[in-house]
Amino acid sequence: MASKKLLFLVALFVFAQFAASAQTNWGWDWKDTSKIAVKDLPQHNEFMNNQYPYPAKPRSQWELGFNLGPTWLVGDIKGKTGLGYGVSLRKALGHVLSFRGSLTGASTSGTPNAYGVAVGQTAYKNSMWALGFDLIASLNTPSYYRGNPKTNLYVLAGYSFLGSKAQYQGAPGNQPGGYNIFYGQRPGQAYTQDGLISTAFGATVNNRKSWALMHAANIGLGAAFKVSEKVNIGIEQKFIFTLKGYDYLDTWKDVRNENNDYFSMTTARVNINIGDNSKKVQPLYWINPNNFIYSELNAPQHMKMPKVVLPDADKDGVTDQFDMEPNTPAGAPVDSHGVSKDTDGDGVPDYRDKELLTSQKCFPVNNDGIGTCPENACCKEIREMVSSMQAQKASCSIGALPSVQFKGTTTKLSKDAMVVLGAAAAQLKANPTCNVKVIGYGATSKAAQQQSWERVNAVIKYLVEKQGIAESRLLFVYAQEGKAGSVDLQGTTEEGPNSVPAPHPNLKSRN
Repeated sequence: MASKKLLFLVALFVFAQFAASAQTNWGWDWKDTSKIAVKDLPQHNEFMNNQYPYPAKPRSQWELGFNLGPTWLVGDIKGKTGLGYGVSLRKALGHVLSFRGSLTGASTSGTPNAYGVAVGQTAYKNSMWALGFDLIASLNTPSYYRGNPKTNLYVLAGYSFLGSKAQYQGAPGNQPGGYNIFYGQRPGQAYTQDGLISTAFGATVNNRKSWALMHAANIGLGAAFKVSEKVNIGIEQKFIFTLKGYDYLDTWKDVRNENNDYFSMTTARVNINIGDNSKKVQPLYWINPNNFIYSELNAPQHMKMPKVVLPDADKDGVTDQFDMEPNTPAGAPVDSHGVSKDTDGDGVPDYRDKELLTSQKCFPVNNDGIGTCPENACCKEIREMVSSMQAQKASCSIGALPSVQFKGTTTKLSKDAMVVLGAAAAQLKANPTCNVKVIGYGATSKAAQQQSWERVNAVIKYLVEKQGIAESRLLFVYAQEGKAGSVDLQGTTEEGPNSVPAPHPNLKSRN
């Protein structure tokens, strides 16, 4: 029997390895709202609009399963390999937990060993049906290193409502080799009519029920292997333990211990996903919940990406990662690589070059980028002439010039004033490199300022028109602090305006 079991498991493993090569995809497109239940659409819409971080759970298909395989009844009498079979319907609650309802049947039997024969045991048969409800936990659906799983490893625990029909061989009144229904005790055994069987499970002697009904607990584990998006195959080991101390599934209770009888079922499974593909995804235990996270990290389509701000320490418009001269001074012109421009190629960057277009004939240049070419003859002559003129102006040595006096509020020149100005003009003509400041006084009021302007204007006009002095040599200065009736003449090398507009023409004098 052991060799047959081993051969069965090896065959299932080889087939499962072949099936495990089936390809998988990411499971579903998060933008596909057709797979979202109506009640979950508000959450999914918030997620789509980046107002909520979690997408809604998609609707998933049910899984219809069929199972068949060797089954053993583990009890007081040595059991033989029987046959277990069933049908199930499974629904995912999430990516890890799922719920499964099943209807399971089994046909088992057993034959006592030598000790069992010695104590009165006989062969038995048992027919069982169980209506079960299991909570299943998938162990390998979430993963950080792959996409959807090709296998589904799981453990289960649950409840079964079990009906058992037991028969034993060789009861009195039967033909040799025949079986008699077990109603709660064997003839000659010291069991009371209201014992464990009749009170807890309904298989009483009085009404002679042939089926004993009882509660049972399920535990197990299994592995499923994806063949396609619709079909997977698997192998499962499941144990069904009777509750409340029932020890009569093999029609015998060993008084030496309190061990209950239980079923051990090793079955091959074929599971089919049922449901509309256009509205539902495959069961969620076949979809890795990390798919969306990792696909977004790889190629963002939904994340709100902040505006990229690249560092530019020297603010020259070239980011630091591409800047070959990351410390250029503020405002310095640079090229596309962040290097200071050197327009004339003299080795002095433009921001320090005082001669941007130095000819190569004038290389090398000094620290200011100025070349060493000899000065052009004409330029040298002009420069020397300008220097000479500046030197002459600077050496103006005109003597003291007389002042012009005005009486009262008059702004017209008197004969005495004209004589004074004639003498001053002679001195100016004798010193052609000197200019003259014509200074008027009277700053106490607007009228005084206007009067000061008129008197200075009269002096300049007389010197230009009557004495032939160039207007460019006469500097117009008025409204200074001082004696209002005087206009002073001062020799100078300075330059300045020789005419200015009247400050208050509306206050012009009438004399």
